[in-house]
Amino acid sequence: MDNPKLWIFLALGVVAAGFLVALWRVLRAAPGPKAPTGTEAAIGFGTNFFDTLGIGSYAPTTVLFRFFRLVPDERIPGTMTIGHALPTITQAFIYISIVEVEMKTLILLILASIVGSWLGAGVVARWPRRKIQLGMGAALLAAAILFVIKNLDAMRGDPMIPGGTALGLDGVLLTVGLLGNFALGALMTLGIGLYAPCLIMISLLGMNPIAAFPIMMGSCAFLMPVASLRFIKANAFSVRPALGLALGGIPAVLIAAFIVKSLPLVAVRWLVVVVVLYAAVGLLRAARRPAAAVEIPPPVP
Repeated sequence: MDNPKLWIFLALGVVAAGFLVALWRVLRAAPGPKAPTGTEAAIGFGTNFFDTLGIGSYAPTTVLFRFFRLVPDERIPGTMTIGHALPTITQAFIYISIVEVEMKTLILLILASIVGSWLGAGVVARWPRRKIQLGMGAALLAAAILFVIKNLDAMRGDPMIPGGTALGLDGVLLTVGLLGNFALGALMTLGIGLYAPCLIMISLLGMNPIAAFPIMMGSCAFLMPVASLRFIKANAFSVRPALGLALGGIPAVLIAAFIVKSLPLVAVRWLVVVVVLYAAVGLLRAARRPAAAVEIPPPVP
């Protein structure tokens, strides 16, 4: 195969197959009902629909899980990583095939994010409830700042974060990109979505912002199944809501990518900023309560 994209698709297919096998074993072993509720599937559909169009899925999913009391706080990072993996793999197949980017840069940045996520998931999966609440609260605050930056960029004729025209990185810029994507892969396991900060990083490094789409979607498509194995091993996730994200998310990605394609998203992002800030304050306040006073949601299979 002379086309490097075919090698990436083959590797992505192998990763997806391995993830499906691991998920199937978990489903077979898990007690109780496994079919997701309508609410869980709807969250998967809505978050992945807007994720495909550029909103991001982690912050809205965290907010909705907490609002509907579907997942205990300490299980949210693992549930999101496992549940959003298959929809993100679907996104990666689509955008890697249609957007041009230098293959060396794409492959190396993907590998950096995988290493970061493997190390990050190993740490987060062992964290206690309060530390995860603090971490997710900080992650949501960071997400809100990124949403504001992206919105201000969209509203200005002269963007604050201008992009270049390059389709790849070399030398020092490539090293910076590798370190940045390594850190983003690690932070993603805590709930900081990779899309917005990766887009900003790629633009600041002088690349065409459009080239960020296969990089950020490819990175997530590989790192999420890899990180999921650590969350599965630690039993740090909830089965049914994760399945709802996957089953609702895959058709949402296809509809958004091939039918809707684009929407005016500025107003939606401002709404997300408000909701995310509310959830961040709630998490940080919950983390400050004495351990005995922390209100624990009912367990979810």
